[in-house]
Amino acid sequence: MSELAEQVDLYLADLARRGNSVHTVAAYGADLREFLHYLSPPESEPPPPGAIDLLIVREWLASLYSHGLTAVTIRRKLAAIRGLFRFMLREGVVPVNVARLVRTPKAPQKLPEVMSADQVNALIDGVSTESLEQPHPVRDRAILELLYGCGVRVSELAGLNLHDLDRSEKWLRVRGKGRKERQVPMPGKAAEALERYLAERPVVREQAAVFLNHRGGRLTDRGIRGIVKLYATLLNGDPSIHPHSFRHAYATHLLADGADLRAIQELLGHARLSTTQKYTQVALTDLIAVYDKAHPKA
Repeated sequence: MSELAEQVDLYLADLARRGNSVHTVAAYGADLREFLHYLSPPESEPPPPGAIDLLIVREWLASLYSHGLTAVTIRRKLAAIRGLFRFMLREGVVPVNVARLVRTPKAPQKLPEVMSADQVNALIDGVSTESLEQPHPVRDRAILELLYGCGVRVSELAGLNLHDLDRSEKWLRVRGKGRKERQVPMPGKAAEALERYLAERPVVREQAAVFLNHRGGRLTDRGIRGIVKLYATLLNGDPSIHPHSFRHAYATHLLADGADLRAIQELLGHARLSTTQKYTQVALTDLIAVYDKAHPKA
């Protein structure tokens, strides 16, 4: 194994040790393996870390552009390389983080598409439709109610355990990015749907997960995404709706109804207020659309 490949493995292990999610470590690993492949000519090893200079990094960036990758994708890959060099700099392997010397591509400001409250409610209410003949409608409705009513990430929902539920006070304890914990209130409909599901949830020995799959194991992120996509396709004819669509709707609808931006930041578990502020742009866009449609001077 080359020296650079060894450093990649050490860096990924360090990311996992510091509490980064499995998905983050996997995504960074994939990007870094692509970087290793680019630096490895046929039948030869990549250069040692100290020999990688600014010119090499710029040539690698140019190759990404030549393959037609978007600015968002290139930014993510560059973040992985910068993280690797930051780690190697800290460990004394390289004298400078050369990846920080290249300019970050500007990503277009794309606002998330947000379902209206009527669209969300119609989708959730449709889960219980008998004509769909799905095997676990009570569980599936509880999943959608919590995604929208609590604004949790799909990984947070999949990671919920029974002892994370305060059913009397209607709170959830969720573990977000970087294993940070926060408490999220459960609105009435979400709490009712959860109670109906828990009343029929199979008792599986030593299985603490709230949501179970058909085998009695923990329902995974992928499983929840599949459930959301299934109902969105059957009921809305829109397979592009995903679990995060409910989180966007949760934040946007709270803001539209007068909730404080700082409070929404806490509820969502955002580390930076700037991440939450994108919902003000969505709300403003919706407001302008209403004005254009209704105002006589528009």
